[in-house]
Amino acid sequence: MIRIIPAEMRHFSDFGWLKSYWLFSFSNYYDPDNIQFGDLRVFNDDTVEPGKGFPSHSHSGMEIVTLVLEGEITHEDSMGNKTVLREGEVQCISTGPGIEHSEFNSGKKPLHFYQIWIYPDRNPLSPAYSQKKFEESAWENWLLPLVSGQGLPDTLEMNADSTIYRARLEKGKIMHFDSGECRRIFIYVTSGEIFVNGQRLKKGDQARTDLEKTLHLEAVGPGTAFAEFVLLDLPSCKGMGYGYDEKILKSAGK
Repeated sequence: MIRIIPAEMRHFSDFGWLKSYWLFSFSNYYDPDNIQFGDLRVFNDDTVEPGKGFPSHSHSGMEIVTLVLEGEITHEDSMGNKTVLREGEVQCISTGPGIEHSEFNSGKKPLHFYQIWIYPDRNPLSPAYSQKKFEESAWENWLLPLVSGQGLPDTLEMNADSTIYRARLEKGKIMHFDSGECRRIFIYVTSGEIFVNGQRLKKGDQARTDLEKTLHLEAVGPGTAFAEFVLLDLPSCKGMGYGYDEKILKSAGK
């Protein structure tokens, strides 16, 4: 089963200094049919103006992953970390029972990043921090794992049975992803267009899949030589009361 959610159905919030697409219920946006997808609770597509950002605030009980697409983030937290993340860098925070952190765009150009929250496998966990630079060439025509709790090498480690991938697929190229049994796959298109098992996704579109053992991904469309996207491999929740119906894909919760 594949559900395509077009870009125009994303919730958009414009705060002037922050422009954000919230793919799931977040802050003052609430939709009981769009709380989470499996263990994926938040996927925000944020753009922050220079000199602006999020003052110190708290988080708990989450694995928080940040992917920087353009610009840079100055990060400071209660664990003693003070770092800068630049384009191509990825950050993973295990918040455990609680941390505080701030995120600012101290650069001279707009900051564009994705922030992803995934529920951990167990609580409480001790807070932890990691970050890593990934070269763009590493995800060209390849699903490159960035963050994983599945023991994949050369990734940032998180406390969840999930993996976050990034890909830049050349037009006309096809790649295949075998998800296996009892998995959900979430795809978000950064640029260009792709076919997912024959269904077309454009920039800003999402695919939420369940019961699809293999995904065939092909870059298509006019005007660009590549398509870029993020793919999340997540555990399914079918053992927790869901049947094989549309309710699975509406993400009404676990």
